[in-house]
Amino acid sequence: MKACLCKTFGPPSSLVIEDIPDPAPAPGEVLVRVRACALNFFDTLIIQGKYQFKPEFPFSPSAEFAGEVEAIGAGVEGFGPGDRVMGYVKWGAARELVVARPKDLVPVPDDISFEVAAGLTVTYGTTLHAFVDRASLKPGETVAVLGASGGVGQAAVEIALLMGARVIACASSEDKLAFARELGAQETLDYSRVPLKETLKELTGGKGVDVVYDPVGGDHSEQALRATGWEGRFLVIGFAAGTIPKLPLNVIMLKGCDVRGVFWGEAVDRDPQGHRANMTRVLEWVREGRLKPHVHAVYPLEDIAPALEELAARKVKGKVIITP
Repeated sequence: MKACLCKTFGPPSSLVIEDIPDPAPAPGEVLVRVRACALNFFDTLIIQGKYQFKPEFPFSPSAEFAGEVEAIGAGVEGFGPGDRVMGYVKWGAARELVVARPKDLVPVPDDISFEVAAGLTVTYGTTLHAFVDRASLKPGETVAVLGASGGVGQAAVEIALLMGARVIACASSEDKLAFARELGAQETLDYSRVPLKETLKELTGGKGVDVVYDPVGGDHSEQALRATGWEGRFLVIGFAAGTIPKLPLNVIMLKGCDVRGVFWGEAVDRDPQGHRANMTRVLEWVREGRLKPHVHAVYPLEDIAPALEELAARKVKGKVIITP
């Protein structure tokens, strides 16, 4: 099979495409033929050794995929050859065949394409877990989404709206905000031009936002925290800015607010049934036409390096899909 391999930490240009032996599923494992896989910002970090996980060499980037079950190992129940599935494997999906555990797979309906399904697991799974399981988001509450045009940012705007929230999309350019408005965001804020804290306060009539969704980190995090209202919830999603912020505990105390970590990958391991329920809900929204995931571009496996370079340069709106 063909696989994209990272053999040494470095930029996307250091990745290679090689033929390697086909894997076989061990007992309790499922072998999936990958029809599409998706890239996320953390893929630009993991190949450079800058992510929280550092896999052994050689490894493939891409954590999420969709395809057909090729074979099952002994003891596997609920899946069989030919089944359409999507899944999550932390890394290793940028190849033609991938081995996964049954609890990491979710059935995909026939009327949802592999390209769409491949990009649902990480961004929408993270976001639904964040809003439902961590923030207990309620209809009528106000959500500020930082980095609103990226993969998880797009998902946050869409899902918050589906859950009946008012969305303030925050990003660093008018072009990105125009995309957020196309997704349905009621308010937008360019934090490269206006102060984040003061503007969020103005847009909420001084009350502050109920939930902050922060996949960016860096200098904007504290300002967003200071813009939360009484008993607000600040969701720590990630650090796309490259800097992990330090938040003042006195602000958290005075606002009676919560800072809640969203470690979705660990949640999938600890609560696979909850993960499957969340993803089933996402798939239903897609089938009903209520959720229309935006695919930025589809690349062949051989062009994975320029695809990752686009992600690193933050030129991507929505998901980048790779077809092995």
